[in-house]
Amino acid sequence: MHDDAGRREAELQDGHERLARRAAPGREDAGRIPAPGARRPGPGLSDLPLAGKLGLVTGASRGIGHAVAEQLHAAGAHVVRLARSLVDRTTDGWTDLRCDVTDPAAVERAVGRVLAEPGLPDIVVNNAGIFFIKPVEETTPADFSRTIAVNLTASFLVTRALVPHLVRRGAGHFITIGSISDHVAFTGSTAYAASKFGLRGMHEVLRAELARTGVRTTLVSPGPVDTPIWDPVDPDARPGFTKRSAMLRPEDVAEAVLFAVTRASRVDVTEIRLLPTVYSPRG
Repeated sequence: MHDDAGRREAELQDGHERLARRAAPGREDAGRIPAPGARRPGPGLSDLPLAGKLGLVTGASRGIGHAVAEQLHAAGAHVVRLARSLVDRTTDGWTDLRCDVTDPAAVERAVGRVLAEPGLPDIVVNNAGIFFIKPVEETTPADFSRTIAVNLTASFLVTRALVPHLVRRGAGHFITIGSISDHVAFTGSTAYAASKFGLRGMHEVLRAELARTGVRTTLVSPGPVDTPIWDPVDPDARPGFTKRSAMLRPEDVAEAVLFAVTRASRVDVTEIRLLPTVYSPRG
């Protein structure tokens, strides 16, 4: 009991010190939580596991990204959401930025704005993704290029822009939202599988490069999740596909992300795999 209380007090103190460091003048790697719309620890909020933390989530306007952003926010973090469909604004605990994460210049601008205010993220969740089913001969070069751009290149661009800052600080956490398709091949998913296997490869290299820097990385690889990404596919009408009613929910993936980012600094959660209880190996 006393050990738990001491650990909790230490965690809360760390959160307060992090806020103070963000507010301190002259720090190259940290901005500040903005005065308008800021989510500062107060009664109750300071007891949350991510109080004083700053998260950034790509593809956060719907589906898994939206659920992850909500989960981080509910745990006390100020959350920056990046998506093409968002309108720039800052409200209590949120900073929304419209950004095409496949555009290198747009990503650099967005990251620059985030670093200026609200500051350097503690948690970076690369989630943006698209999906379609076509046999390889029907997959056009444009289909393939677009899938690689959204699912893989965007993650590279965001990570590349932030790695030096997190390494300089000596702390942070990159979360990559992969898929069962990052380790299992399914017919009709040439572009999607290439992008997700690519994410796994990038995750493994990033882990090696960030070893002993204090920056952690986790790959979260879910099976089928019931999001709008399935709307054009209609898995319920396809033999061998997991029915939407049996699929994982976005909140399941968000809870896995929260688990990873709330472990003690001595714990390295390298990968999390989730599958529906009732699962068809086809998808």
